[in-house]
Amino acid sequence: MDNVDTTSQRSAVVTGAGSGIGRSVALALAGAGWSVALAGRRAEPLEETAALAGPGARVLCVRTDVTSPDDVNALFAAALAAHGRVDLLFNNAGTFGPGGVPVEELSYEAWRSVVDVNLTGAFLCAQAAFRAMKEQAPQGGRIINNGSISAHAPRPNSVAYTATKHAMTGLTKSLSLDGRPYRIAVGQIDIGNAATEMTQRMQTGIPQANGELAVEPVMDAEDVARTVLHMAELPLEANIQFATVLATAMPYIGRG
Repeated sequence: MDNVDTTSQRSAVVTGAGSGIGRSVALALAGAGWSVALAGRRAEPLEETAALAGPGARVLCVRTDVTSPDDVNALFAAALAAHGRVDLLFNNAGTFGPGGVPVEELSYEAWRSVVDVNLTGAFLCAQAAFRAMKEQAPQGGRIINNGSISAHAPRPNSVAYTATKHAMTGLTKSLSLDGRPYRIAVGQIDIGNAATEMTQRMQTGIPQANGELAVEPVMDAEDVARTVLHMAELPLEANIQFATVLATAMPYIGRG
């Protein structure tokens, strides 16, 4: 690990950094000179992200289950030990859960799994970020929560995912209010159809509100990463509270 000047080097924590949007955002931050702690459940994908960042990148891989308070606390302790402070949390880890399951057939275990990752995990990471950002000098930092188009409009048979993404909006608003006295800015990016492993089904046909199957357009995850980087690099006196980035022709405006 390179020695860094923590008075000028910006430091980020990115959850779900082993693939998809998390990987794209981590690489964008590293490419812009940020020190980045890469968090995810599996070590190998995190190492792949680190390798893609290149030999000069200041990255740290920390295997983390965001549903575990101990893991989350260890993640932030590692980031602080390596980089001196935490200026940004990209709260990205999430899961769709079982797709296409009717409400009456969704198991308690499946519901709980989605809630634990998407909502409780986001809360635990935000809580740890608050603690770090309040205590460090200079005080403050930024949290960007990964919402979804489903924070606005659901897909058929997606009750667990949709409920957690609506809850993410409430979490964002509450954190934003509570962070004001400590120079902690909190915003949310709502993403529609970024081309990742999680959205491959969009390109083969996905159920629509009218019961039909339709192929949906997707966009490059790097387009999301550029938006997150812009949000991250604003001064703390400015905040993008909510941003929506989506494939232009996807069925969202007018969905259903």
